[in-house]
Amino acid sequence: MELLPKPPTMKLPEKWFTGDAWADVIYRGEEPSRARANAVRFAPGARTAWHSHGLGQALYIVEGIALIQSRGGDILEARPGDVVWTPPGEEHWHGAAPDHFMVHIALWETDEVDWLDHVTEAEYTGPRRSGRGTRNA
Repeated sequence: MELLPKPPTMKLPEKWFTGDAWADVIYRGEEPSRARANAVRFAPGARTAWHSHGLGQALYIVEGIALIQSRGGDILEARPGDVVWTPPGEEHWHGAAPDHFMVHIALWETDEVDWLDHVTEAEYTGPRRSGRGTRNA
């Protein structure tokens, strides 16, 4: 067992994010591990660009109101305690609601991420649906 050193908080690049977002690396596995985990903090209105993960991604919402959308779908509104899974290769974005900060833990494997175009204001303000009550028991 070892206590891992904590890398400094990093401001996330404008190339892949709209608005202000910061990440703290929780865990970055070394071969043969492919595990990745980051705590990501979004200012109100901040969001990722459209992207996809080669092996999928799970988001655990810690604080605030998260907005998550798959290409062509409605915006899912998620709250603390919610877990959102995006399957491999599915184009999506995630970020904070316009009037709340948001923190999530992002879990994924490998650095295989395909970054695409930025989310437009029209996409960001599109139809929303609540994630509450839609979970499988």
